[in-house]
Amino acid sequence: MLMSNSSELVALYRSQVALLTQSLGATLSVVYLTEELLEEGETQTKLIPVVAYPEAAWQASQPVTLIPEMSNALLPLLSDPQKVISLEVEPLESLLETEQINDTSTHYSLLPSTQIILPLMHDNVFMGLLVTNREHMPWDERERDEIERIAQTLALARVLDQRREWYEQQFAQQQVLLETQRDLLDNLLHQLRNPLTALRTFGKLLIKRFVPGDANRKVAENIVRESDRIQELLKQFDRIIELTPQTKNPVLLESIKQTSKPLVLLPNIQENTEPCSIADILAPLLDSSSAIAQERHLNIQLDIPPNLPLVKANPVALREVFSNLLDNALKYTPPGGQIYIQAEQTSENFQGIAISDTGPGIPAQDLDHMFERHYRGVQAASQIPGTGLGLAIAKDLIEQMQGNIQVFSPAQNFPNSTHNNPGTTFVVWLPLAKKSKK
Repeated sequence: MLMSNSSELVALYRSQVALLTQSLGATLSVVYLTEELLEEGETQTKLIPVVAYPEAAWQASQPVTLIPEMSNALLPLLSDPQKVISLEVEPLESLLETEQINDTSTHYSLLPSTQIILPLMHDNVFMGLLVTNREHMPWDERERDEIERIAQTLALARVLDQRREWYEQQFAQQQVLLETQRDLLDNLLHQLRNPLTALRTFGKLLIKRFVPGDANRKVAENIVRESDRIQELLKQFDRIIELTPQTKNPVLLESIKQTSKPLVLLPNIQENTEPCSIADILAPLLDSSSAIAQERHLNIQLDIPPNLPLVKANPVALREVFSNLLDNALKYTPPGGQIYIQAEQTSENFQGIAISDTGPGIPAQDLDHMFERHYRGVQAASQIPGTGLGLAIAKDLIEQMQGNIQVFSPAQNFPNSTHNNPGTTFVVWLPLAKKSKK
């Protein structure tokens, strides 16, 4: 695993190198760390200088590769990390750059020396080297013991820094998981609201059709009452979600954006597309929408030509898309308004379906953000309830079906509209299904 070093670790290493200089009189000290932790039996890794004194030593302290010959030369150190071994004559850089170790020019000795090399090891894991040198004066036993303690401190600090990095990675992964789960829960709750609204509306329409005293009227009243109860439970879920803190870390947010989030209650969309009839998909949705429109005194106009070409889509996902767009139009169109559903002409093997309304429209500053999760723009300050998820879910589903969605405000192509409101038009573009060969 590639390792990174925190600023705190580098600061601690600098303080230890300063201790070598100020207390022990070292004239050259370099701390090398392995690019990867080197466990027992492994020999190939790169040594990176992280701290050097004096600063000019950085020019001579370039990254080097620990080759097998180097490992063999350091075998006494690696086999006994508690042992202080002096390297005489050759400087560290010369040793590291030599592919074959010349035993006549380099040898290890327990005799006093001006240069000392110590491995940084912990639990048989080699993680670097401490090289220190003092001109014209060899190290005595007490000083070598002190240097050994400094090396142990450096090794332990690297271990703690490694654990810190591991815990941060685990925490980041948990944050990504929590944010993903939150998004999925938001999607699930939003997907429950549309059919629940339709169910409640059907119940209210049934109540109007039954005369007082009819036994079936009681059943319809129970449907409405239980629907209201479920809506209250959904509001409690919303309050719980609002209390859940969201991450503000930009790195985490980018990671979350790149994380694949399958939508709840929907199959694998890309692998389950088929030729679909737009009219067939819309039919049951229009039954529900018409009932809601009737209650809210809205007029729905439909312009779907017969024999419309089939589109390639996932029927469940496409139904969810149209459900969200219709719900959006019903919600924001004031009483007496109109909703217009039209199948646009094909364009480059795509079929367009437009859903327009005579609502208040979308301000220019909000248009570029309409498909962002939880974004409601100026409507967030209105009395109209909403979560800012419907359009984001619709866009995600459409793109998974290789389609596209556009938004226009003021509304486009609205026939015979006498309303002063600008309105909004959403256009869904879906790929045409390939005609089967006869």
